[in-house]
Amino acid sequence: MSKVTVVGAGNVGATCANVLVTCGIADEVVLLDIKEGVSEGKAMDIMQTASILNLNTVLSGVTNDYAATEGSDVVVITSGIPRKPGMTREELIGVNAGIVKSVTDQVLAHSPNAIIICISNPMDTMTYLIHKVSGLPKNRIIGMGGALDSARFKYYLSQAMGANATEVEGIVIGGHGDTTMIPLTRYAAYRGVPASEYLSAEELEKVAAATMVGGATLTKLLGTSAWYAPGAAGAQMVKAVLHNEKKLISCSALLDGEYGEKDLCIGVPAIIGRNGIERIVEFDLNDQEKELFAKSAAAVRKTNEALAAAL
Repeated sequence: MSKVTVVGAGNVGATCANVLVTCGIADEVVLLDIKEGVSEGKAMDIMQTASILNLNTVLSGVTNDYAATEGSDVVVITSGIPRKPGMTREELIGVNAGIVKSVTDQVLAHSPNAIIICISNPMDTMTYLIHKVSGLPKNRIIGMGGALDSARFKYYLSQAMGANATEVEGIVIGGHGDTTMIPLTRYAAYRGVPASEYLSAEELEKVAAATMVGGATLTKLLGTSAWYAPGAAGAQMVKAVLHNEKKLISCSALLDGEYGEKDLCIGVPAIIGRNGIERIVEFDLNDQEKELFAKSAAAVRKTNEALAAAL
């Protein structure tokens, strides 16, 4: 029996829980929130689709009752305030750092063996914070950002090529930020054929640029952060863990010399399986990509410096 807890019943958390249930990824899902009635109501709404969609996963909603999360295999943390138009992910650090620290302490008190997936923004810094306050082995803490950024990259690639997004390959590394992520256009492909065979250098650059501001574009349109793709990306990572998929997914991982960086959580390709981050995969970056990654790492470190003040 597999059990997953999703902390935060906002748009992203509720979407993640919905995907976990409708896709039958886990046997049991607990949706937890601090606001009375929200998680209970959303869980009830989702479970009322069970007879329509022939669902077997059991979903329950609770208000601030961490005892209900006991024995979770995976905990997804979405807690925190979302971005508003014109707001950077970094501006969220003051409020969200305190929230994420408190949540981490409480979930581990009831599920000490859980693998934690962090979605809260600023995601790389919140993932780093969880490492610092939990003392968990580095394989058991995963930041979701790269999975979402890569999905957006594949969306824009598929739109540009007129191709099915499920047959497009694309990966984004670096920080989960509008100016720090690095869509690796050189590695983009359509059914094994380099995307450069279908798109010009200028077109690939436009795809990369659209990917980098993908989150901000949606925030401007919606008036708040996106939730369908972020929630689904979180569920994708849960599935890779619970089903031991050994799938290569870009995620925020704690580096210890990989890509020339140490003591830093940032987006890199990794093999995700039952043990969480089972292996970081080092792509052969060219000089330009290495320079971009170093700049991205420096920007994430700068955000990390605000952690001490925030706490």
